[in-house]
Amino acid sequence: MKTTEETRIIPLNPQVDAPADELQQKLADENWRKSIPAQVFLNYFFAINYHIQENDDVLGGLQNLPFFRSHTAELNDADVAALTKLLHTSWSTEYALRATAELGDENFLRNALHWTFPQAYHAILSGLQAFLYTTGVRSNNGQLIRREVGRLVVKNAYPRPVSFYAAGAYGDFSIHRLPLAGYKAGLHIASKEIDAQAQIGQMLRTTRKMKAQWTRQQVQANPNTAIRSQKTGRPLDKWTAAHWQQITWRLGYTTIFDLLGRLRISESTREIERYVEADIDFRLFHSSLLNIVSYLNGIHETYVAKALGLERYRELVAELPVHLQSGFVQERLRTRVEPVLAPTPPTAPAIAAEGQQFRMAA
Repeated sequence: MKTTEETRIIPLNPQVDAPADELQQKLADENWRKSIPAQVFLNYFFAINYHIQENDDVLGGLQNLPFFRSHTAELNDADVAALTKLLHTSWSTEYALRATAELGDENFLRNALHWTFPQAYHAILSGLQAFLYTTGVRSNNGQLIRREVGRLVVKNAYPRPVSFYAAGAYGDFSIHRLPLAGYKAGLHIASKEIDAQAQIGQMLRTTRKMKAQWTRQQVQANPNTAIRSQKTGRPLDKWTAAHWQQITWRLGYTTIFDLLGRLRISESTREIERYVEADIDFRLFHSSLLNIVSYLNGIHETYVAKALGLERYRELVAELPVHLQSGFVQERLRTRVEPVLAPTPPTAPAIAAEGQQFRMAA
């Protein structure tokens, strides 16, 4: 009797024979690997918020800055109307950002990154433009705004928690007002000030590097500005340190506003999808962004209130549209603006109470 020899079948995917727990571990490792860019981005913004919370005290506040104390502006009715429009834009955008936090669960917040990233950026940008308006800078040009706010950061127009910046040429960057920024940044959420400063320092360096590389492309693409080979006369493909030094002046200073500018990655669908699909804490991401927005908008609102006069600013807030009444704008007036401009107004609580309220902003 002829026997049939059993043919051994070798699976094309050997993993099917692997233990279930091993497969799960490999899948988890792969998900973590894919989530690293998004986790690093979350780490950056959590670190900024952590640094703000840890250093937001009376000594480092606006009222102790000579620049703030000397800030004045001559504003006519047209100027007041322009400032009101900018502030309303900022507040309405922040209102939408806050509404997402109130309405959404974890999955909703994940997909909401498509609009919360640009909302956070533009809420701050409109408030910044209102502040710059009172300094005489009245432009919508992004490069001009970035340059001017960089100068203001370096001039100590901003409180200590957000006064850090990077300077220097490509390959020779220096970080200022972050003494712990030189430490190696980890892949975990900051739990100490050293972690936060290391991660902010890393973000400053990578952001400035990206800006330097982009600037080089712009310079070399322009026949009138391109750095050329002395031998061939053609634009150089490889640069030395001396060449990078020649464009340093074009970079300006890299500040927290450049870091926030990276939120505009949402304008690229392919880029934002990497974050939507990542396995990270989206609630933490959202709350960190919202606290940063609230803090910076509070600074800009205080400058505008000082330029307008506190009573006129109170009137502006009292005349807000219905959707903005009895909300975060009035709360910041009471807890951020009035304690600085009128240390003992009848509507202002103790400053310590404000600190607790700010931590609950999101």
